[in-house]
Amino acid sequence: MRILAIDTSTSWCSVALCFDDKPILYRHELLGSKASQHLLPWCSELLQQCGARFSDLDALAVGVGPGAFTGVRLSVAVAQGLSVGSQLPVIPVTSLDAMASQFAQHHQMPQNTTFTIALDARMGEVYWTRYQIEASQPKPIHPIQLTAPEYIEDNHQDLIAGNALAEYADDFKDHFVGRQIDSQLVPNAFSILDLAQVRYQADQTISVEQLEPLYIRNKVALTTQERLDAASRTPTGHLLG
Repeated sequence: MRILAIDTSTSWCSVALCFDDKPILYRHELLGSKASQHLLPWCSELLQQCGARFSDLDALAVGVGPGAFTGVRLSVAVAQGLSVGSQLPVIPVTSLDAMASQFAQHHQMPQNTTFTIALDARMGEVYWTRYQIEASQPKPIHPIQLTAPEYIEDNHQDLIAGNALAEYADDFKDHFVGRQIDSQLVPNAFSILDLAQVRYQADQTISVEQLEPLYIRNKVALTTQERLDAASRTPTGHLLG
């Protein structure tokens, strides 16, 4: 199996490659806006380490969001270009699915256990959803939500993980108390690749024409008052996705 996975849906630039029986190659660095300069060169470098070209791949896996608008557009656009150029099928993976996969791998949980994943959406909001362990794999219980941190549903049993915990620490002082884990968790290409391998074996690929970013939030620009309101409750001061 030969799959290249990419993700720039957050401030991290992330690339991973599985190529036959060779060890998985992986790069994951905090680059912010510089990701656009490094994503394609990193992809080429990983393939060169295997003595391969893009046309030697079986599929491309890509993090489609939600996340930072610019980052999501970048990873999807690169995947589209590589797919067209090398005639490769695509495997889309959502940011929260990638995070849930990481979380489940790092924390052994019994069958039917539920947990919540929360990703910083900026503008004072959070992307989140709940997962349930089925056959050792996390399955989403409902569609991804976009709300203020305090409106994340808490059944008083779930663990919660994701970088939203660090970004909105004040909002979580009295929310999910004692059940907050992995507050730096973000999507990465390694977990996207892990999910993509399973989906490729299940023939769950799509054509490049079907590939679309998952934004969740439709509104990008804020009014002056909305910016002031968001800044007053966002500790990092990040206002744009």
